[in-house]
Amino acid sequence: MAASVKFPISYLESMHTVLTQELRRYNTLLVTVAASLTSLTQALQGLISMSSELEPVIDAIFDGRVPEMWSRRSYPSKKPLGHWVTDLLQRVEFFRRWTVHGQPACYWLSGFFFPQGFLTGTSQNYARRHKLAIDLVRFDFEVVQRSPTVLDTPSEGCYVHGLFIEGCRWDQQAAALGESLPKQLCSEIPVVWLKPTAAPPGPTAGTYNAPTYKTTARRGTLTTTGHSTNFVLFIRLPSRHPEAHWLKRGVALICSLDDLNL
Repeated sequence: MAASVKFPISYLESMHTVLTQELRRYNTLLVTVAASLTSLTQALQGLISMSSELEPVIDAIFDGRVPEMWSRRSYPSKKPLGHWVTDLLQRVEFFRRWTVHGQPACYWLSGFFFPQGFLTGTSQNYARRHKLAIDLVRFDFEVVQRSPTVLDTPSEGCYVHGLFIEGCRWDQQAAALGESLPKQLCSEIPVVWLKPTAAPPGPTAGTYNAPTYKTTARRGTLTTTGHSTNFVLFIRLPSRHPEAHWLKRGVALICSLDDLNL
């Protein structure tokens, strides 16, 4: 893989490993999609016979669903086929820009196949730079109300964007969580700065510890690595209400909505 040469394994830069692992996952998915579509085209032209593996693919495409052959190798998603393809193209473009132009100043957290690996890489960079045990490293969070395109790489940690909040919204004027607007279930939140630190957690009053999920399903299974297939992490956000206020509303952060509309 060309990316392995351009971004070799580095002790002080774990993002090289994160990138190459993500590219392998996406390449596997893209090869599966391309091969099945090529075979399906040949079958429709009468060049090859329609196999039992291709029939479910064409049925799913006709129904606007993601074929199971693709979803088995895909990232978690509840999008219909059209939005899934658009989302996949956006993810591929994100990593293409990374490989061509280098690490972005602000990462699209929703674009990762395995965001927990990205978070581990961020923690690992901090731990190795400061000669700490990685088990001592945790994240503080700061919402940055600026466009991802105007940000510079932070001195520590990383900026992430692309998260949606369900059950409430981000009130820019108050710089805190606020009640949802009428007829708006989900809304996008600004850039979040993930700041690694070895300091013990500070006071939690005036904050809400929002769980972050890959999809709106809010459920998953544990993998062999000990990570959930859906849960990512807790992100603590400023709040003018007690935590119980948002718990009753089921407030959570979502990486990927069911479609492209808020």
